[in-house]
Amino acid sequence: MAVTASLVKELRERTGLGMMDCKRALEETSGDIELAIDNLRKNSALKAAKKAGRTTADGLLGLKVAADGKKAAMVEVNIETDFAAKNEKFIAFVDEVLNVVFDTADDDLQKLTSGALDARRESLVQEIGENISVRRAVCFTSPDGYIASYKHGDDRKATLVELDGENAEIGRDIAMHVTAAQPLVVRSADVAPDLIAKEREIFRTQAQDSGKPAEIVEKMVEGRIRKYLEEVSLLDQPFVKDDKTKVAALLSSNKLDVRRFVRFEVGEGIDIPKEDFAAEVAAQVKGSQKSS
Repeated sequence: MAVTASLVKELRERTGLGMMDCKRALEETSGDIELAIDNLRKNSALKAAKKAGRTTADGLLGLKVAADGKKAAMVEVNIETDFAAKNEKFIAFVDEVLNVVFDTADDDLQKLTSGALDARRESLVQEIGENISVRRAVCFTSPDGYIASYKHGDDRKATLVELDGENAEIGRDIAMHVTAAQPLVVRSADVAPDLIAKEREIFRTQAQDSGKPAEIVEKMVEGRIRKYLEEVSLLDQPFVKDDKTKVAALLSSNKLDVRRFVRFEVGEGIDIPKEDFAAEVAAQVKGSQKSS
């Protein structure tokens, strides 16, 4: 049976696969659409595995907060391209992952990347044609506090904040501040000692290059450390909506404190391999010349 455009269209509609994949599958079965579907189903896990090594630096965040502010969940699910991140089925999968985390109050990545949810992910990899990964997840529960959130309009940056008391407006403002200002910790005492030591060494090297006496160098280093701690600590930062007010003062005036926060940004910290397009084309040409 000839492989017609209508056959390819029908197979695409039934499988959700790309046109070339459908055309190739039909050619291999001489136009037998049912056999083509069987073969595609058999090969789906293999194709998903081949895509598993590809970098997923794009994607979306999912965010859900209970109406009473006592429970919240946030997830990052990655895919290879911004275009694919707009796919309705990918968006639905992000919601599916989010609901699992929220409903179970369990953000264990090992559980999220196995079983039925991972089978669904593999199926989607086959269908969309890009690698997909559940990168991270977090679930907050706060029986005696209040969880607020903020998500940037493009669904690529979001924050959860736990307060020790309920105030929806202040909670949202603090979550928005964290999303914009990117503090590392709630208070300066929370900064890891090894991180402070690393920054101190960098500042000392820079100060020594000034040629100033050792005692002056140490004063310069400690001054820069104090400034660094203020910059990375939420409570010490100027509030984004009023830079004359520190976050600590805003909270104090509302008789509130921040217990914890978590901020996600899609793709942050992922190394994206740099592709040499010219070299790739040259390699393809060379390969085709060898085969001819």
